[in-house]
Amino acid sequence: MSGQASVWNKPAFQEGFVTLLPDTGLIRAEGEEAAHFLHNQLSNDVEHLSTSEIRRAAYCTPKGRMLASFVYWKTDSAIILQLSRSIQTAVQKRLSMFVLRAKVKLSDVSDQYVSFGLGGAQAAQVLTNWFPDLPAANAQISNESGTLIRFTDVMNVARYQWLCPADKAAAVWATLSLQLQPTNTADWNLSDIQAGIAHINQLTQEKFVPQMINFELVGGVNFRKGCYPGQEIVARSQYLGKLKRRMTLAQIPGVGLTDGMDVFNVNDGDETNAGENKQPCGVIVNAEQINESSTLALIEMTLADQESGAIRCGSIDGPLAQLLPLPYEITDITR
Repeated sequence: MSGQASVWNKPAFQEGFVTLLPDTGLIRAEGEEAAHFLHNQLSNDVEHLSTSEIRRAAYCTPKGRMLASFVYWKTDSAIILQLSRSIQTAVQKRLSMFVLRAKVKLSDVSDQYVSFGLGGAQAAQVLTNWFPDLPAANAQISNESGTLIRFTDVMNVARYQWLCPADKAAAVWATLSLQLQPTNTADWNLSDIQAGIAHINQLTQEKFVPQMINFELVGGVNFRKGCYPGQEIVARSQYLGKLKRRMTLAQIPGVGLTDGMDVFNVNDGDETNAGENKQPCGVIVNAEQINESSTLALIEMTLADQESGAIRCGSIDGPLAQLLPLPYEITDITR
């Protein structure tokens, strides 16, 4: 199983592709108080989660800064949390510190599964060989072949993630790669960026309150649930005035841009902060190369800079970002 050439925004992306998703970390939470424990730790409702849906949630510091972004779902016996593998060990350790006497056990099950990303018109037909009933959007189905999740469509392309048991993965890959176009992981990452869905990893931990990366707009925050670490800050950001920072989509000429890099507003008419004293106005949240000369990125910065600035990435003389519309509307609650 190995990566292949990119099919991003090419016919194969529309028709049918498959790739490996090696940055998949998985935490299994089991025990009679697992849902209650996680409900008190995460930004979204866990106690009322059905066995078919998936949800997103932030895990925050007491100051409201995101330590992790989760996708989570419920099985017959546990709740599974999916996050970046680069932070899985540290996040699980931190969660475990708060278990105390709660009847819940957290375990790392990342190595028990191999994660495939699939999409395109042919993917659904191929997947029915293992999952006769495919999940609806933002839902999951589990059986002896593993767990199949359907995520947000991108450019009218259906996208699925298959968490396949490790002992079956080689045979499954051999079959999938004959029927679908093998591609590289970057294509899947590009599709998430195009969908406006941010992922927290080791390079971006504690940089953002959830709303800074539009996390509540993609279903990652429930403002009606009870308390969790950072809840007061997250709620205050939402209700005490118009949010001043948001995430936007951008295409950037050049390569070598990475998550966590600073961006700068280098407005030609602004001479007051020119030169070496120029301060960053934002951060690259996620970035992925489209090809040898271009990068697609999600960038967090002030709304004022988005509206008036010439945004350069990585340094004050770095490549100039072309800001693009997101696939969802930016909305704010003001009171």
